[in-house]
Amino acid sequence: MTREFPLVLGVDTFGDATHDDNDRPLSQAQIIRDLVEHGVLADQVGIDFFGIGEHHTDDFPLSAADVVLAAIAARTNRIHIGSAVTVLSSDDPVRVFQRYSTLNAISRGRVEVILGRGSSIDSFPLFGYDLADYEDLFEEKTALFAELLKGGPVTWHGKTRAALDNQNVVPHLESGPFPVWIGVGGSPESVIRAARHGFSLMLAIIGGSPARFAPFSQLYREALESFGRSPLPVGVHGPGHVAATDEEAREQFWPRYLEVITRMSKIRGFAIPTKESFMFEVGPRGALYVGSPETVAQKIAQNVKVLGASRFELKYGMVGLTNDMLMTNIELYGTQVVPRVRELLA
Repeated sequence: MTREFPLVLGVDTFGDATHDDNDRPLSQAQIIRDLVEHGVLADQVGIDFFGIGEHHTDDFPLSAADVVLAAIAARTNRIHIGSAVTVLSSDDPVRVFQRYSTLNAISRGRVEVILGRGSSIDSFPLFGYDLADYEDLFEEKTALFAELLKGGPVTWHGKTRAALDNQNVVPHLESGPFPVWIGVGGSPESVIRAARHGFSLMLAIIGGSPARFAPFSQLYREALESFGRSPLPVGVHGPGHVAATDEEAREQFWPRYLEVITRMSKIRGFAIPTKESFMFEVGPRGALYVGSPETVAQKIAQNVKVLGASRFELKYGMVGLTNDMLMTNIELYGTQVVPRVRELLA
């Protein structure tokens, strides 16, 4: 098939808390050390991108993704690295820019950033932000981040932070802005925002039929045109787990998925999954990429085409899986899923 942009196949993680073979939780320090090895392995097996999403809970103890990514950058040469989501609403855009421009220098231009409003809102009370300002915070901070990417002294005025008046912001980018994406989980306003600022679109699809997001891809392309911008890539982020067979992948993933979603349902109102709903989600029309390399590759190829995307990121891991399972997942994804998807979409 013909596409406007090269096909990019990556993995990302929220640093899900892993357990040992006796189902005992590993320390958060060990989880972070293991994540560095995940990134190194992803580079070795030919994966295009490795991302870490910002979270602030015991289940997902990755509050400083850029620090972990810097360790990965120092031990890799090829793979692109970046945030699977940075909750810009509860951070300072200047500091986010400085951290990732520093990381871009360390990695010699391999950084990408996905910005999000925060579907998980733990960072708001942690850093003293009011959820009543949810929309205003993201709108203003995204606009400031877009200004920072242009380079040169920045002048900006808003309500959510101190104004900048012809302010020099360092470190300067060496060879133009790094790629920036807006993560969208269901808001047309965020699709329009991405197009307005000239950021790429990442569709975060965690449940239901991915095909229902196809209108967002179309809206994004129309919005880019209306703003007089050139086409930009669309990506897809979806959770999953790869093992040697469909049965093994499902047996490993299902009980952990049930535990985590049941726990999150009390906070976020998710429906508690049943075995029947889980089998729908892992099937051809659902949002979970759980199965053998061939099953996962076929589903990725199908949804990339349906959504008009040129990028797919598998959100690997689930609280309670072992590190060996995650390493196997990454290895199978890089050595078997990635080449098979490229073959299917050639």
